[in-house]
Amino acid sequence: MKEPLFGKELSEQEAEALVRHGKLTIQSKNCINCHTLLGNGAYYAPDLTKAWLDPYWGDKAMREQAMVEFIKDPSDKVHNSLGRRMPKLGVTDEEARAVVAFLKWMSTIDTNGFPYNFKPMSQEN
Repeated sequence: MKEPLFGKELSEQEAEALVRHGKLTIQSKNCINCHTLLGNGAYYAPDLTKAWLDPYWGDKAMREQAMVEFIKDPSDKVHNSLGRRMPKLGVTDEEARAVVAFLKWMSTIDTNGFPYNFKPMSQEN
């Protein structure tokens, strides 16, 4: 099933380049120093393996932009108000959009029930 990113249906090459850029951004910003992806990384901050499906981000129409805004500047966001706090990492708009594309792609991987007890949102909306 084709799935648009930021309101645009991308070619396979465009989507692959954007997802790759997101992966490289996650690596360059050392996200796994705090987060986990597919069981790798740290357990200080939330697991990102299925972050795209987390109902906390709202409905499908708002999720991409909410995630971009949070990644660029988490300092005043509700997601960052309690307990452990994500720092502002100087992520550009282009990098944030690429990270969201990478997280959306990650959510399509069949992880055989990992992370345990994760309650995904419906993808029908």
